[in-house]
Amino acid sequence: MKALEALIREQITKDGPLPLERYMALCLGHPEHGYYMAKPAIGAAGDFTTAPEVSQMFGEIVGAVLAHGWQAMGSPAPVRLVELGPGRATLMLDMLRTFKVLPALIEAVDIHLVETSARLRAAQAYRLTEAGLSATWHESIDTVPAGPMLLVANEFFDALPIRQRIMRGGEWRDVMVGIGAGDRLAFVDGPAGPGEDIPGGLRDAAEGTIHEDCPAAREIAGRIGARLATDPGLALIVDYGFREPAHGDSLQGLRGKAFADPLEAPGEADLTSHVDFAALAKAATATGAAAFGPITQGSFLTALGIGLRAERLRASGAAAQDLTLALERLTGAGAMGTLFKVLALASPGLAAPPPFEDR
Repeated sequence: MKALEALIREQITKDGPLPLERYMALCLGHPEHGYYMAKPAIGAAGDFTTAPEVSQMFGEIVGAVLAHGWQAMGSPAPVRLVELGPGRATLMLDMLRTFKVLPALIEAVDIHLVETSARLRAAQAYRLTEAGLSATWHESIDTVPAGPMLLVANEFFDALPIRQRIMRGGEWRDVMVGIGAGDRLAFVDGPAGPGEDIPGGLRDAAEGTIHEDCPAAREIAGRIGARLATDPGLALIVDYGFREPAHGDSLQGLRGKAFADPLEAPGEADLTSHVDFAALAKAATATGAAAFGPITQGSFLTALGIGLRAERLRASGAAAQDLTLALERLTGAGAMGTLFKVLALASPGLAAPPPFEDR
């Protein structure tokens, strides 16, 4: 038995079943044994591959949208370039390469990375230093200095701990993690709650219906919105999830690039859930930001010319087959193109960025 599972079992024995939200927080963020603290996670050696790792085209297009936003803000200097959950810094490096077409933007950029994993911070620092760049790291967006801001969060919100509730006998009960048959970790029903925050359409839901909520995601989106309400800025959030509120169990584990039981080997697998984009937009607009979208990643990238960019890369000698596969993965139906969505948040009065202006 691994150390984290032993710790979780000890807590269950002492205090009873753990809320799912607490279980996920331990699995992903335990300071010593949490997944993001101890595992390579991203890329060829990790358990999953993000869009920036699929192709440089993704980061270049995201960078172009942020550069357009900077110009729409009046080209302020300095401008805080913030990334939430920057992985191996691949997206950051691709965006900055795009920024080079605007020398004034490169001069204005002040890089800030919100990252809690010491392991990932070290990887990010190494790659940025190799590129002659420096950055400031933060535990949360709260400590990023005031001022104009460009922010991106790619596959960040899906890894935040969620709360699940299940309908049992006409009552909503928290989904918890306890000890089940065979002395294995198991999902168990927690105490019944009033359920006043359950959407109205689910008040009389069928037996076994699951409703998910991510308080941490709503809180962070609200902070971004409050920041955009006081300082000029633009934020892009890219993740997989729902345009509109939905119900059902979306919790999943990933290990070795394959699906895994979320309760098996805690801390050894990535745990994620689908993002509720409507909840993010609502939280951000409630604190003062404007919201645009979400739209699918495929329509976002296609409208901004990823096909033309692929042709130019082919002409420069890039492997045609690799580009075709990357293009299909990033934009194709049934792949990232439809599952992933893009939400833009902006300061009040700032025009909608492309390609949101016509939607």
